[in-house]
Amino acid sequence: MPAKPVVLVTGADGFIGSHLTELLLMKGYSVRALAQYNSFNSHGWLEEIKAAESLEIISGDVRDPHFCKDLVCGTSLIFHLAALIAIPYSYRSPSSYAETNITGTLNMCQAARDCGNIRLIHTSTSEVYGTALYAPIDEKHPRQPQSPYSASKISADAMALSFWHAFDLPVTVARPFNTFGPRQSARAVIPTIITQIESGAKEIKLGSLTPKRDMNYVKDTVRGLLSLAECDATTGREVNICTGEEVSIGEIADMIMELMSTKVSIVTDKERIRPESSEVFRLCGDNTLIKTLTGWKPEYNLREGLRNTIEWFIKPENRIRYKPGVYNI
Repeated sequence: MPAKPVVLVTGADGFIGSHLTELLLMKGYSVRALAQYNSFNSHGWLEEIKAAESLEIISGDVRDPHFCKDLVCGTSLIFHLAALIAIPYSYRSPSSYAETNITGTLNMCQAARDCGNIRLIHTSTSEVYGTALYAPIDEKHPRQPQSPYSASKISADAMALSFWHAFDLPVTVARPFNTFGPRQSARAVIPTIITQIESGAKEIKLGSLTPKRDMNYVKDTVRGLLSLAECDATTGREVNICTGEEVSIGEIADMIMELMSTKVSIVTDKERIRPESSEVFRLCGDNTLIKTLTGWKPEYNLREGLRNTIEWFIKPENRIRYKPGVYNI
């Protein structure tokens, strides 16, 4: 039998990356999964995935170009998800976002080129659009760098596309809107709400309740990433992965309380509020392009995704990983 194609996933130890790794293994791919090097020999959320001959876990750092070349060679497809993503921390440490998100992307693109022009799916973010100037937001919407994180991702997207234009590297820029689900970081709003409620708090601390978001359940996001990789027509394109629907943070909180059969008060925590001109008040995506090119469409609605997410977070073995009383930027 022919050998299975080897697919590289950077950022595989993270929230979306671990779900993507699971999907690829289920689809019969061999996966080389990059976890960020650390002295604890922790592989993050990859430790939740059953060991298999078709899964190879490597620890390292995309900021090292020599390591990236060794990592990439021998693979047939790259999903580049490794990035710093917490917006509040980007206010405090913007240079680290430039080093990881921009230079890391440059290193991966150069390695893909040096190792035989390997197909690369670069993962962007809806934050590059900033507050919607019109909605739904299509791929032609202007970029607005409203945070150092957003600026770093705009730059990383441009770097990836420059390799398509300059060197014919087969790049696709995948642009997921807000993704949620099991294993998501505690700093994100949905885990924050669920874990505070589950801890027994009578009032929960949140930032602004008025911003609106287009929420993707994680299984839909990773199916979208794979659909882009399996469609040659997406090469050289930027493509949204989104539902086309918007919901406010306040509405999300109300729905979670309903699903958890509880009612708590919400207190505004000033520490969780972005600077006014940095807040993205509205994100609602246009998914026409991905539907047209690949046939992808979301399979989960918000209520279904939240129910699955709550079920995961309230399990004691999962809940113990989170500290609901601590706000970690």
